[in-house]
Amino acid sequence: MIGPDVKLNAPAFVHPTAQLYGDVTIEAGASVWPNVVMRAEMYRIVIGANTNVQDFVMCHVGDGADTIVGANCSITHHVTLHGCTIGDNCLIGIGATIMDGCVIGENSIVAGGAFLKERTVIPANSIVMGAPGKVTKTRNNALANAFNAFMYRVNGEAYARGDYRYWSSQAFKAEAEIEKARLFALHGGAA
Repeated sequence: MIGPDVKLNAPAFVHPTAQLYGDVTIEAGASVWPNVVMRAEMYRIVIGANTNVQDFVMCHVGDGADTIVGANCSITHHVTLHGCTIGDNCLIGIGATIMDGCVIGENSIVAGGAFLKERTVIPANSIVMGAPGKVTKTRNNALANAFNAFMYRVNGEAYARGDYRYWSSQAFKAEAEIEKARLFALHGGAA
């Protein structure tokens, strides 16, 4: 169900079981997978270009806060985002929870199962683990995270045309090699 206030700006794919309500914007190339729920009764939710929001993710606005996700991010299965900001080129691992007022810097990874308490600020290029979540390493993860987002964008485009096995195709493998080279050049080889 997509509510009347939702703005779809040419996403790659929005699964029919997704529940999107209120001031929600899904940008170009983004994908929203099965059983995602986004509710923005006040404030707003923005999902950036080429970002994927995977199965069973819950996005809600916070106490006085939007939920903003940058471009080229992967919000993986069973994540909860609640009134937080995620920078570009981030990967939020399976089952992580990011609470009100949190800010995740660009090119970061939040490990599966991590819990970030209210108003936690994570610098760019971080790897975050634990409950409460803390920076455990510093590394620019832009290339790997952007490639993961690319995989989901093309998979979303494939799903939209009824192709549920595109990742196993030779066409995908060729497209992936081209994208890896492009991202390597763009990010200077940062892994």
